[in-house]
Amino acid sequence: MTSQTLVFSLDAQSLERIEQKFQEKVRFAEARKSELFDIFQQNLTEEETWALKYVYAYMPVNDMADYNGDLFLSHVRRALDTRKRVPWGDRVPDHLFLHFVLPYRINTENIEDFRGLMYDELAERTEKLSMTDAILETNYWCHEKATYIGSDLRTISPLTMIRNARGRCGEESTLAVAALRSIGIPARQVYTPRWAHGDSNHAWVEAWADGQWYYIGACEPEARLNQGWFSPPARRAMLINTRIYADYPGPEDITLSEKGFTEINLLENYAPTRVIGVKVKNEQGEPVPGASVRFELYNSAEFYPIAEISTDAQGEAAFKTGYGDLLIRAVSGGKWSEILFKAQESELVELVLDSSEQLTGITDFDMVPPPEGEGEVVIALPEEKIRIHNRRLEEGAKTRSEYEKTFLSEEEAVSLAKVVGLPSVRVWAILEKARGNSREIAAFLEERSNSYGEWPLRLLESMNEKDLIDTFRQTLDDHLVGALSQQGSWSEDTFVRYILCPRISYEMLVPYRGVFQNAFSADKAAAFRENPAMLLQMLEQEYEYYEDLPNLKGKGNPIGTFSLMKGDAQSLDILFVAVCRSLGIPARLHPSAQKPQYLSDRGWEDAFSLTSTQTQESTSWGMLQLRKDIKAPQDTPEASYFENFSFARLEGGIYKTLIYPYGSTDVYSEPYEVEPGAYRLTTGIRLKDGTVKVRFVYFTVNTGDTTEVVLTYRETEVDIPVLGKLAPGSILTRLNGSEVELEELLGSEGAIAAWIEPEREPTKHLLRELCELAGPLDKLGIPIVLIIGDVEWNAAFDPAGYPKLPVRTVFVRDSSYASLSDFISKPAAHEAGYPHLFVLDTQHQIRYSASGYKIGTGKEALQIAAAISQSSNGLE
Repeated sequence: MTSQTLVFSLDAQSLERIEQKFQEKVRFAEARKSELFDIFQQNLTEEETWALKYVYAYMPVNDMADYNGDLFLSHVRRALDTRKRVPWGDRVPDHLFLHFVLPYRINTENIEDFRGLMYDELAERTEKLSMTDAILETNYWCHEKATYIGSDLRTISPLTMIRNARGRCGEESTLAVAALRSIGIPARQVYTPRWAHGDSNHAWVEAWADGQWYYIGACEPEARLNQGWFSPPARRAMLINTRIYADYPGPEDITLSEKGFTEINLLENYAPTRVIGVKVKNEQGEPVPGASVRFELYNSAEFYPIAEISTDAQGEAAFKTGYGDLLIRAVSGGKWSEILFKAQESELVELVLDSSEQLTGITDFDMVPPPEGEGEVVIALPEEKIRIHNRRLEEGAKTRSEYEKTFLSEEEAVSLAKVVGLPSVRVWAILEKARGNSREIAAFLEERSNSYGEWPLRLLESMNEKDLIDTFRQTLDDHLVGALSQQGSWSEDTFVRYILCPRISYEMLVPYRGVFQNAFSADKAAAFRENPAMLLQMLEQEYEYYEDLPNLKGKGNPIGTFSLMKGDAQSLDILFVAVCRSLGIPARLHPSAQKPQYLSDRGWEDAFSLTSTQTQESTSWGMLQLRKDIKAPQDTPEASYFENFSFARLEGGIYKTLIYPYGSTDVYSEPYEVEPGAYRLTTGIRLKDGTVKVRFVYFTVNTGDTTEVVLTYRETEVDIPVLGKLAPGSILTRLNGSEVELEELLGSEGAIAAWIEPEREPTKHLLRELCELAGPLDKLGIPIVLIIGDVEWNAAFDPAGYPKLPVRTVFVRDSSYASLSDFISKPAAHEAGYPHLFVLDTQHQIRYSASGYKIGTGKEALQIAAAISQSSNGLE
């Protein structure tokens, strides 16, 4: 036994495994050996050396492509130094430090050197606290920095989150984990990949203190640990997990462990669980090892695999999950089998791989989520502690609001527009979205518009909204100058969308044009322009396909993939498109199939990735024309992609959903261009209890043909019971300070009333839905009363920030939510939480109620209110 076995409590065998994996990475990343590994030439301690080797041993491929060694060394040194400085440093066991403090990556974010900045802000605030109180304090700090807003799938970094002051839950939790790790507290991001009882998903944080893991809602502080608005939904989850970039031994249940990547199952900490055992056999009755078993859940109008587990040598796989329905599909060697697993059935499933052709016709079935369950009874907090907590929330919101006032104003944007001679409305639209990065974007416009006219603005308008908050002048200059040098004779629209625009998928934007324009000789670049297939051929010959970790596919930036000369299929596809655009060749990922294409005189042509088994001939596509169901009942929902329908292509025994914008409703006017093949149309209507009425329609699209499919939904009955009646006398306060009775606000034509917490994610979802439904709600013409407690009406909330709400929306204050007791018998602090939404009829009878987090509540309320209105008009 050598002294090395004492480093991080690792025995000789563990050190040998790390050394072996490290050496594999050194050989693997030969093309970037200097950038990644020269740091080992520095004067490193034994602890730093092994921490670095550990980090490299389990490093995702894309990170070896995209970043340099000095960034990883900085993370390692900061983590080791912090461990010595914080009061709990020696209480954190080595295995927790290695897995939940040392790692630099949390989600799919861009990696930055954040530890020192966060430590400097948090160390003094937490040094005299217990570990549990330090966790709470860190979350108050996160609340000061950012709040929730929905956004696209690209995960911004913690520092960008602070700059932007808002982000989705995956970004809030990335920030909170980064902050906790920066002060040496073990932390991990926890996900439910998809809810079972409603659409969307959620992420939060678990943090370790003195022998125990606790959970918190990231950037949404509570006065104590293990409390959050998502507690009731989590009790209905089918999977709650976290990902670890290492060979993690547990003690938690391990769902997946491969290639130094471990996914652990934390569901039993939140919900009742059971284990489903699956045995996969072939048609001869023999076990099939290595078959992929997918446990699929209905969410956002598709069946999403919350877990994908390979069978063992006996053809068996096991999955710990909740008490809801699942679609279980096993696939191997081009054959498959599928079963609808109902919650009340036996926990053993046998699947025989006997299908190689998809079904025909229509299949209807119900997907039932786990039932609601009550949480543990907790002792009420002292009033003083609640008052202190509410004051901290108010102070945090005010701090964030003051920071947001430093963003460029509309007046400043108009002034800049005049100086540079650009339309002020368009300039403000960009700078408003850039938020904390607005001065950087303004400086770019000011510096470049005199020389390039409107093109700098056109470049910014071609990018995603999120790009504006983490793209800086060096990158913008590269893309502006590089693209304009390759403008060619393409139409302006083609040039802007497929050459000027730097955004390809969800990769980080980097200044790649100059690199690629200098990487090839003039003759070779000309040859690529003449025949882009030659570029593809070069990539196939010189670049190696390497499948990265499941959640990081397609996240390699083009320069990184180019320099490493390796990448997963999606990252290589992105590289091809980036090189094409840099050389003036219009290129894209196909809008729905997400496969690389370039534009020629013949139109869009397919460029096949390195893993493609297709021949190097351009695919002839087919057309899918959706038709409206003329026999549909009046209450059939309006077709909306990813909301109540989607379609998927059968590829290798798995249905892959085609990508179109969420909420697209213009689905009948133009046919969809799709690859030939077997398809499945999924439609679903989610009921109030979370059950989904699902319909599968199977069809085939042939090359060059147009296939017509009628988009149908299963019939449902709208249940409008009388749930109670409003008790008279509730007094509220208008914005001008005058008092008003709730009955007066509700009027006599029916109404929607909701008690809300504007700082919380569930309420923000409801407000977004009401904005989206402004048209039909305005047509209905009923009042919408949004009621906020005095304490919850904080510095960050301004009704003027919601100009798209229905015109008859009114905000009022309700001291301590006192009037809520007139609507629900359980106290306002009941765990389901806010918002509490009600639909009332003309007699102020309650005909619908919903509490807590649930996507789609706004549409349900509209549906009920519309039915009540029709009924009332019919009676008249």
